[in-house]
Amino acid sequence: MTFPFSANSLVKDIVNELPKTSDVFKSYRIDFCCGGNIPLSEAAIQGNLNINSILEDLKAVYEKNESKETDLEVWTNSDSNTIIDHVIANYHRATEEEFKMLSPYVTKVSRVHGDNHPELLKVYELYHEFKKEMLEHMAKEEEIVFPIIRKLADGTIENRDEAINMIVELEKEHDHAGAILKELRMITGDFTPPLDACGTYRLVYSRLEELEGLTFMHVHLENNILFPRYI
Repeated sequence: MTFPFSANSLVKDIVNELPKTSDVFKSYRIDFCCGGNIPLSEAAIQGNLNINSILEDLKAVYEKNESKETDLEVWTNSDSNTIIDHVIANYHRATEEEFKMLSPYVTKVSRVHGDNHPELLKVYELYHEFKKEMLEHMAKEEEIVFPIIRKLADGTIENRDEAINMIVELEKEHDHAGAILKELRMITGDFTPPLDACGTYRLVYSRLEELEGLTFMHVHLENNILFPRYI
């Protein structure tokens, strides 16, 4: 796993290759959008910033991205408690963090470019609907349904039928979240920005597609591995 960026890398190229590095640049007040066509070293000089600190933060984002799962089927042999802990740590927390970081970008792009690109107003609407549903869904999993599944796993559940019904309800919520993502993909033309899109506009589409992928992996672990053990 070789870190691909250096002081000579263009700021815009770093963000294009790994969209979540935009959070690093935002924290350092480095313009990765209109002013991104300069080497990282130059951006650091302009902002009187420590280039090594920036590179370390970029490396942390890169390493976190590289550690993402590539073979979810390994979880078919894991016990339910392990899967639940993994989902919470690697999907719930990651999704919450992405909502926190992505939301300002979605709002900004829809406000700035919505007049010329009215589809962005629909993107804004769908994104916030999806965000609300997923936050409520994940809270419900952690507070109610996952504890029930833990009891199903160790045989201490009192009302099995009620527990199964709650799992089925989660699957329906997954279906609705998937429908929102499908509409988002359609309205954005498979997350393809228009030719006149600025860097932030392109960033939003790229990160929405990453959010879709994160959600699909999350749902796969639950719908195809965890839930079928009890339904």
